[in-house]
Amino acid sequence: MEGKEEDVRLGANKYSERQPIGTAAQGTDDKDYKEPPPAPLFEPGELKSWSFYRAGIAEFMATFLFLYISILTVMGYSKSQSKCSTVGIQGIAWSFGGMIFVLVYCTAGISGGHINPAVTLGLFLARKLSLTRAVFYIVMQCLGAICGAGVVKGFQQALYMGNGGGANTVASGYTKGSGLGAEIIGTFVLVYTVFSATDAKRNARDSHVPIRGFDMGSLLDELQILAPLPIGFAVFLVHLATIPITGTGINPARSLGAAIIFNRKDAWSDHWIFWVGPFIGALLAAIYHQVVIRAIPFKNRS
Repeated sequence: MEGKEEDVRLGANKYSERQPIGTAAQGTDDKDYKEPPPAPLFEPGELKSWSFYRAGIAEFMATFLFLYISILTVMGYSKSQSKCSTVGIQGIAWSFGGMIFVLVYCTAGISGGHINPAVTLGLFLARKLSLTRAVFYIVMQCLGAICGAGVVKGFQQALYMGNGGGANTVASGYTKGSGLGAEIIGTFVLVYTVFSATDAKRNARDSHVPIRGFDMGSLLDELQILAPLPIGFAVFLVHLATIPITGTGINPARSLGAAIIFNRKDAWSDHWIFWVGPFIGALLAAIYHQVVIRAIPFKNRS
């Protein structure tokens, strides 16, 4: 009994605190986590479930609010003659990242908090949701983005049309290839963060980490509400890096909504970049996490 009490006091860490370089702490055969089964490709039964439509409505509302707040922030920055009196690029980045943090927190338990077709595609490729649900989510996200940008234009049409409408374009001085690369890498960062923040194996392993003699298992369970934080912070950092290049898309619904409502030639000339780039980035992130990091195909084969 004395040994068991000591284990509890130390957080019941089943992994040795020091691991030789090149070995993984999860190298035990006893799994303390449950790997969710892959979602079916088609799941017609979802169409008869209210939770399916509720999740789609949640995605619509989240993307609507995301575009409304973020585009309003961009308009406030653009209208000022003195940029020192506005929130600046840092404020715009905080607006996008902060809204993602808030909205993922609000909708994660309902729809998973995707708010982004690229995230939805990445999770679909990892078999986290069915094709039925993925298509429905993407449609609702795009509709929500269009409505969000439309409300901003309705509030202040002259300001909206006179300052680019928040539409994504490749900035002068950069090539289309540079813009595409920025979108690919930026979306990779975001989708890889989503995979890492929602990884069942990571959460199970971290729950055994002892810190100063306290049992971190129950504490980390309570801190699961902070899972949206790294996702929002990833959006913030990517915006800081790529706003000068493309205005930062990394979300095809966000780019589509602003382009449709603004509806000028320059909003459409580079628009393909903001679909192709994020989808490639999501594909690469899914492959990297599922194949390289988690080795899921090799586990299933064995």
